[in-house]
Amino acid sequence: MPKFRKGNEILKPAVPKKQANPIDGQVGNRVRLRRMLIGMSQEKLGELLGLTFQQVQKYEKGVNRIGAGRLFHVAQILGVPIEYFYEGVVEQLPGSANGFAEDAGRPPVMEFLSSGEGLQLSLAFMRIKDAKVRKRVLELACFGLVFLGLIGAYGGLMLVEVATKIPGA
Repeated sequence: MPKFRKGNEILKPAVPKKQANPIDGQVGNRVRLRRMLIGMSQEKLGELLGLTFQQVQKYEKGVNRIGAGRLFHVAQILGVPIEYFYEGVVEQLPGSANGFAEDAGRPPVMEFLSSGEGLQLSLAFMRIKDAKVRKRVLELACFGLVFLGLIGAYGGLMLVEVATKIPGA
């Protein structure tokens, strides 16, 4: 590593922070999403893999790569095919043919579901069996967004209109 002097002081160049490879990040994110969907903790997944929960965290963030054999084991534990972890990777690669798509990133719904809060909210909403109650919860959320100024009144009305199409409501 090259060293530089400033007077009597030896300076070392700053080492860049390790950044996740986009594909490693995608694979890790899909591990996290599936693990949370089945209600498994990082500790439990780590235990089943013979790892610490910190190592699982690094995999999920894409900081550390998951080797082929270990990914195969993760897929077995989480009950998904290997392809599950790579869904949407091609569309995210630089230079991939996106046609007229303006944003090649993850769809907003997947971005939302990948967050802890989004997953919790989705799972809680799915537990509501009564369609009329689901519709009212959705209406409440829409009106809350309008009240907070996060969407316009017209957008809120459009979302409520969609809510009225819920079967059984």
